[in-house]
Amino acid sequence: MRYLEHAEPVITLTAGPVNAYPDVLRGLGRTMLYDYDPAFRLFYEAVVDKAQKAMRLSNKPVILHGEPVLGLEAAAASLITPNDVVLNLVSGVYGKGFGYWAKRYSPRLLEIEVPYNEAIDPETVAATLKAHPEITIVSVCHHDTPSGTINPIDAIGALVSAHGAYLIVDAVSSFGGMKTHPEDCKADIYVTGPNKCLGAPPGLTMIGVSERAWAKMKANPLAPRASMLSIVDWEHAWSKDKPFPFTPSVAEMNGLDVALDLYLNEGPAAVWARHALTARAMRAGVAAMGLSIWAASDIIASPTTTAVRTPEG
Repeated sequence: MRYLEHAEPVITLTAGPVNAYPDVLRGLGRTMLYDYDPAFRLFYEAVVDKAQKAMRLSNKPVILHGEPVLGLEAAAASLITPNDVVLNLVSGVYGKGFGYWAKRYSPRLLEIEVPYNEAIDPETVAATLKAHPEITIVSVCHHDTPSGTINPIDAIGALVSAHGAYLIVDAVSSFGGMKTHPEDCKADIYVTGPNKCLGAPPGLTMIGVSERAWAKMKANPLAPRASMLSIVDWEHAWSKDKPFPFTPSVAEMNGLDVALDLYLNEGPAAVWARHALTARAMRAGVAAMGLSIWAASDIIASPTTTAVRTPEG
């Protein structure tokens, strides 16, 4: 199409999209090997191993072949049953959106909601868990992109774990840009993707799953199977001895391979520091223009997205 041929690359300043790294874009153009090729099976397992290393998981992550919203909906569909009582923590539009999925799979939904320029207070979570011992699942968005705010998921995760509930974390736009890992926050399902802080195009989801979450999903007769929303079907997809549920996204796997190499080779701590430095520079510029950030305080402002409050008029 001619309008694509002449499109100029731009820096997108809306909440969410990122420009993919040039090396990642070149990786997308590698020779296409498909799922029936033994070389691709070895390659797929190697990429899963890199994702496991990046996510600092003690078991293998799952890669779903769709952008991370697929993974978030799959988490709700797979883990939540009609008998569960879900506490959804809302500090922005993505946190609110997860509640709609939760309600689809269980009628018993509680929410803690704060203004979208604030963060969830762990003390409020602790009080709610104490008042509602029946809560079995807690869901939280770590970084709600449009708000540019982050929630204290390590503190929240410790409370949820002590309560004995399962924790679902949306880390789509935080993982890779700040220090966050599934096992650090005691997440049972931790959803992220390559198309934010890892600098790759959308098209894949990476999910960390705890052993007890695997057991719960497998025991759930309503968890999707033979479906695009199935997490269970992909548990052993990394193994060369197991068939893929359906054709993997080959080009996107090539891109993820490069993106993970870039992240691991630069060093996670260096990547986080680069994001933090860029955020400080951005906010200094915003202040110099006489504007303010959306977050109520710098403490809860994300290092991966800076949301600027639009002035009156």
